[in-house]
Amino acid sequence: MSRDGDRQRLFTRRALLMACGQSALLSVLGGRLYYLQIVEADHYATLADDNRINLRLLPPPRGRINDRRGRPLAVNRQNYRAVLIAEQIGNVEDVLDVLGRVIAVSEADRQRILNEVRRKRKFVPVTAREDLAWDEVARIAVNAPDLPGVAVEEGQSRVYPHGPDFAHVLGYVAAVSEGELTGDPLLELPGFRTGKSGIEQSCDLILRGKAGRSQVEVNAIGRVIRELKHEDGEPGADINLSLDLDLQRLSGERLGDESGAVVLLDVLSGEVLALASNPAFDPNAFNRGLSVGAWRALISDPKAPLTNKAISGLYAPGSTFKPVTALAALRDGDITPETKVTCYGRTRLGDATFHCWKRGGHGVMNLQSAIAESCDVYFYEAARRCGIDKIAAMASRLGLGAPTGIELAAERGGVVPSRDWKLANLGVPWQKGETLIAGIGQGFVLTTPLQLAVMTARIAGGGDRIVPRLIDVVAARQEVPTEVRSLGLDPQHLELVRDGMAGVMTGPRGTARHAAIREPGMKMAGKTGTAQVRRITRAERDAGVIRNEDLPWRRRDHALFIGFAPVQAPRYAVAVVVEHGGSGSAAAAPIASDILYAAQTLRLETAPTGQAAAHPAHAAGRRGVGQG
Repeated sequence: MSRDGDRQRLFTRRALLMACGQSALLSVLGGRLYYLQIVEADHYATLADDNRINLRLLPPPRGRINDRRGRPLAVNRQNYRAVLIAEQIGNVEDVLDVLGRVIAVSEADRQRILNEVRRKRKFVPVTAREDLAWDEVARIAVNAPDLPGVAVEEGQSRVYPHGPDFAHVLGYVAAVSEGELTGDPLLELPGFRTGKSGIEQSCDLILRGKAGRSQVEVNAIGRVIRELKHEDGEPGADINLSLDLDLQRLSGERLGDESGAVVLLDVLSGEVLALASNPAFDPNAFNRGLSVGAWRALISDPKAPLTNKAISGLYAPGSTFKPVTALAALRDGDITPETKVTCYGRTRLGDATFHCWKRGGHGVMNLQSAIAESCDVYFYEAARRCGIDKIAAMASRLGLGAPTGIELAAERGGVVPSRDWKLANLGVPWQKGETLIAGIGQGFVLTTPLQLAVMTARIAGGGDRIVPRLIDVVAARQEVPTEVRSLGLDPQHLELVRDGMAGVMTGPRGTARHAAIREPGMKMAGKTGTAQVRRITRAERDAGVIRNEDLPWRRRDHALFIGFAPVQAPRYAVAVVVEHGGSGSAAAAPIASDILYAAQTLRLETAPTGQAAAHPAHAAGRRGVGQG
C-alpha cells in the first residue's frame, strides 16, 4: 500500500506542476491578448485603417485674376487627368504599355513619367496625361483591372481667355520644378502648378490658397471604394488689377507686328491702365506643356517675345529725355525762359562736332520752341551749362535710373549716368562731351518704357511723386497703399515744359503735329524721341539723309513718344517705344494718340464695359513724317 501511495502522491505533484505550468502559460497568453486588444487597441486599429483608408490632399482652386472692372483675365476650368502611384504597381513600364494601348501616351510623356517615378516618393501620384477627353476617361475605367495603380482624378487647369494680350503682365503657371520643392506636400500633388512669371509669380502665395483633405476607403489593391470624409480647402484669393481690358487690347493691336511696348498711367492715382509688350506669347501653352521645338522658337526669336519690354527693355530715351535736361537747367538758373540759342545744325566742344537732327539747323530757339521742334543744339547748350550731375539728380527725381516698385519681379532699373557712376563702373573719368550726349538722352542713359511713363506722369501731375500701381484690390477689397508727395519742383518750370510739350502737338513746326487729337477738351501734349542704336559715320552724314527703312532691321533707330492728356487737366500719361521703328513722330506718336484718345473716351471711372475706340485720324495706323 505504501508503494501505491507513493506513486499516487508523485502523480499528484506532477499533475499540479503541469497544471501550474499550463496556468502560467494561459496567464501569459491572456496578458498578451489583453495588451494587444485593450492596451494597444487604438494603435492596431490605426494600422488596420491605414491598410483600408487613405488620406489625400486636395489642391485648392487658384484665385482668379480680373481687370479693373472685374472682367476675368485668368480663370480655372475642369480638367481630368490620369495619375499612377508607383507603390501600387508591380512594374511601371508594363503598366505604361497597357495604358498606351488605352489612351495616347507619347514617348516624351513616357520618359517624363519614368523620371518622376524615380525622383518622387513611391506613394506620391505622378501625372500620366492631362486634359483627358470623356471617352478617354471611360476607356481607363473599363480597363481598370489591367491598370493597377492608375486612376482618373478631377482637377482644375489654368486658362487665360485673352491669350497673348496679357501674357507678360499675368505671366503663366507651370509644373513645380525640383528646385521649388520645399517639403510642402501640396507642391508634390500631380498637376499642381505654381506661378513662373508676372502676377502669377509675384502673387503666387496669395493665389495658391490652402489644401483640402479627402479620406477614402480603398480595397486590397488600392482601388477607391468610397469617400469617407471630405474637407474643402481654402481657395486662393482673387486679385483685381488696375489694367483695363479694352485699353490693353488696343495697345497690342496698335503695336501690330512691331516689337515694342506701351505703358498708360493714371496721373492722379498712379494706376497702370495698360502695360503691353510686343510680340507676346500664349501663356496657355506653358500650362499645357511646351514642346522642345516651340520653346526653341521662342528663345531664338530676335524680337524676344518672352521679355516684358515695358519693364525690362532698356532703351536710350533719345529726345524724350529733353524735358529732364530742361528742368535740371532751369532749377538753378543755368537757363531761363528767355534764354535763346541759335541752331546752325551743329555745335562744337573742343575739337568735337555735335550735330542736330535737322541738317540746316533750327535758327533761334528758346526753351519752348526747342522742346516743340526737338532742337538738339539747344539742349547740348543747356546740358553743358548745368552739367551731368544736375541732370542725373533731376532724372532720378523724376523716376529714372531705378526700379519703380511695380508689383512685377522682372523690372530693371536702367542707367542714369553721373561722374561718380562712370568712375565706379568703368574706372575712367567723365568727359565733357558725354554731358552733351546725355543731355539729349543718348550715350550711357538707359530707361524702361514704364520709367518714361512715370516721368511723364510726374511732369503732367504738377511734380507729385506718382508711384505706379498694378494691383488694385487683393482679397477682402483692401486697397494697396500708395505714397504721393511733392518732388519739390518749381510749378512755373513744370508749366514751361508742359507748354513746350503741347507745342509738339499743336505748334506750326511741332514734331508730332500730324498725330494731334483735335477734339475740344481732349487735346494732348507730348515729346517725340528717336534713339540711335549705332554710330553714324562722317561719310554717312556727308552723303546726305540716312533712311532707316534702307537699313537692316537691327540697325534702325528706336522710335519713342511720351505724352499726356487732356492738356488742361492732365489725367493720363503714356509712353510708347517701337524698336527699330525709325522716327518717333512717325512710328510711335500715332499709337500714343490713339491710346490717349481711347482712354478719355472710355471714362474709366464710371463706364461699365465697352470697346476702346481708336482715334478716327489714326484708326488705320497712318504714319506721318517728322523727327524727334
